[in-house]
Amino acid sequence: MIFALFSILAIYVFSISLLIYGFSKVKKYQKSNKKPQTNFTIIVPFRNEEENLPKLLESFSKLNYPTDLFEVILVDDNSDEKFQLSIVNYQLSIIDNIRISTSPKKDAITTAMQHVKTDWVITTDADCLVPENWLLTFDNYIQENKVSMLAGAVTYQCENSFLDHFQQLDLTSLQGATIGSFGLNKGFMCNGANFAYKKSLFEKLNGFEGNNKIASGDDVFLLQKAIEKFPNEVEYLKAEEAIVITKPTENWKSLFYQRVRWAAKTSSYKSTFGKALGLIVFLGNFSFVLGFFLVLFGIVSYPLFVLSVFFKFAVDFILLSITNKFLSESKNKSLLLSSLLYPFFSSTVALYSLFGSYEWKGRSFNK
Repeated sequence: MIFALFSILAIYVFSISLLIYGFSKVKKYQKSNKKPQTNFTIIVPFRNEEENLPKLLESFSKLNYPTDLFEVILVDDNSDEKFQLSIVNYQLSIIDNIRISTSPKKDAITTAMQHVKTDWVITTDADCLVPENWLLTFDNYIQENKVSMLAGAVTYQCENSFLDHFQQLDLTSLQGATIGSFGLNKGFMCNGANFAYKKSLFEKLNGFEGNNKIASGDDVFLLQKAIEKFPNEVEYLKAEEAIVITKPTENWKSLFYQRVRWAAKTSSYKSTFGKALGLIVFLGNFSFVLGFFLVLFGIVSYPLFVLSVFFKFAVDFILLSITNKFLSESKNKSLLLSSLLYPFFSSTVALYSLFGSYEWKGRSFNK
């Protein structure tokens, strides 16, 4: 038992070290102020977002990008009340979601695709804010590189609460793993709140066909299909001026269900690397939890456990630090307490996701 725990730890430390190396391989991109050329359609699926949507639409109005080169399509997924469009300085339309599968968000994007007239689509979420050079940075990168799909970064706008800081730590680890995997040429994960691709690529991949029975994953499954068929046309945009800001969940229950929704799709990954990394991370965190109880019952010596925890936390700290430096100007707060709690939280999420149901946008979903 003890040998197995330390073997898992060694594999975990090696894997996270690889991600740190991969992160360094993805170079930061700085826009070159080329004349904008790319036509974008911004797709925003939403449900009951009357508080957040006006803020997102306002951030669109502040974009440093010609208004004749982008349009916005809002897709209403059966909101309780119809959202009233405001007057904006860009082309804006709202359509109703046409449900054809068990995944509301995938259906929303598929529905919007029938109305897209531009070459490029970029998706974000209703509870997000985009920076002023968001589209310009994507455009410049597209002009300079032969790409058909670009994944971008997402971070939280945190208040001074432990729940917010804990979520920031969690999201930072996911972003670090995402960027690191791209640096290893093993990209398997992205975030639909900042995700761009050619409409023609979406059509070549037959959209979400093959995984539309899974409620979540409008982003990662499309990414993995694209990498499988067109690996040289999918890249990560590591640019500070293209980082989208989103809101953390408001309570622990919502956070738990959100992470369960994210974890539930891991077993359906096409990426062998993604599956393996997910298993290694789970086992690494679970071994910490198991080791903690083995120490309590005197089966494992306290100094040995502390030494193993030191190596795990040291490699985690490096990945979190370099990722947070890219994502945010502020330091990671409550890092020690969050790091101690995280293995218990993530292990519970992973185990629950194997058989439990979860709630999302006022609906219940089964595994």
